[in-house]
This record gives sequence, C-alpha cells and structure tokens, in this order.
Amino acid sequence: MRFYWLALGVLVTWRITHLLQAEDGPWNSVARLRRFAGEGFWGGLLDCFYCLSVWVAVPLALWIGEGWRETVLLWPAMSAGAILLERITAPAVGPADYVEDALEVERERDGMLRSNAAADADKSGPPPGA
Repeated sequence: MRFYWLALGVLVTWRITHLLQAEDGPWNSVARLRRFAGEGFWGGLLDCFYCLSVWVAVPLALWIGEGWRETVLLWPAMSAGAILLERITAPAVGPADYVEDALEVERERDGMLRSNAAADADKSGPPPGA
C-alpha cells in the first residue's frame, strides 16, 4: 500500500465523521438524521466523534487494505488519524478557572481561611531564633 492511500483514508474518515457528527449537511439532511437517531445507541454514536470515526473507518479500511493484516491495522490507524485531525482543527476551549480564584471566593465567604496578606505578614516577621 502506498502512503497516499493512508493519507486519503484518514482524510475521508475525518470528513465523513465530521459531517455526520458536527454538521447540518445539505438541506439539513444530516441534522434530521441525528434527530431521527434519537437518544439511543445510534444517537449516542452520532454525538461522539471518537466512536463514530471507528465505525466510519471500517468500510474504508476494507476497501483500501491489501490483505487482512493490513486491513486490521488500517482500521484503527485511520480512526486515530481522523481524531488527530479533529483535535488540530477543533476550536480552542477557553482556559479553565484557576484553583486560586476558587480559594479566594472561599476565603471571602468563610472568614476562617488566612488571606495572602496574613500569610505574607507571618513570613516578614522576625527571623527564627532572634
């Protein structure tokens, strides 16, 4: 098998998976398909890019692979390549809240925790043994 068949398989796996999982499709046909799938197994499969890419890769691996060993290895490889492409092209998620911010809110609410000012005052006191 040539490398470009692997590259094409990964791109096709990503494209079909992304279409079925995240896009509305022409005339909202894919969105209607997802609504029709409901909340059961098929609906859950269409909601999960990782899960869906595994199953989209199966027929492509069967078509591209030359021999059963290559086909068995192509199947997860094309799914993994599609997942990597999805991670690279997905919009960035905003930064998570810092733990320090949550602690500051807790200090203000509780009053029992020492503030940073009190901790700094303790550190700037006389040196030990003086």
